Amino acid sequence: MTRLGCGILVAMSLYSIAYGASRGNDCSNCVDDSLGSNTINRWTMPLLKLGEKRYYLGIFFKANWYKANRYCRYHGMQLASIDTEEENKFLQETIASQGFGLEHFWTSGTDQGEEGHFFWMSTGRPLTFTNWNAGEPNNFRYENGEEEHCLELWNRDGKGLKWNDTPCSFETYFVCEVN
Repeated sequence: MTRLGCGILVAMSLYSIAYGASRGNDCSNCVDDSLGSNTINRWTMPLLKLGEKRYYLGIFFKANWYKANRYCRYHGMQLASIDTEEENKFLQETIASQGFGLEHFWTSGTDQGEEGHFFWMSTGRPLTFTNWNAGEPNNFRYENGEEEHCLELWNRDGKGLKWNDTPCSFETYFVCEVN
């Protein structure tokens, strides 16, 4: 992580602690990108808006699935659920336009409750729309015994960000969604 990224993260966290960032139903230190850049300052978290949903791209540091979830929750958000093809396309295009199209991004998808039955941890609902990479989910077992139970967005084969199950301990970027 760069010094600038680390500094922004620390500043946002300290501001949140000092001024009581919401841990409830809204993100008090977030601002919609649609409001214009003149309302964004170093203390806000810029949000992307699609319909009624608002997203935050966690691109300042990489984290495992649990730490990414904790970061989102701390800031009044949760890891994102993707319910429609429109949402998936919006996130894919936004991530690519930011220069992160070849990176991995956590969502709230998991099958930790029951192998092969993925659901959105953020809502508790099963996946209704899917966009899996070919052959996924496959619950690959690694030499150390770790299996794949968390859903990430990943451009594995140059066909855009598709879904992949991967070990929850893998450290990558993430997408938060405002509650």
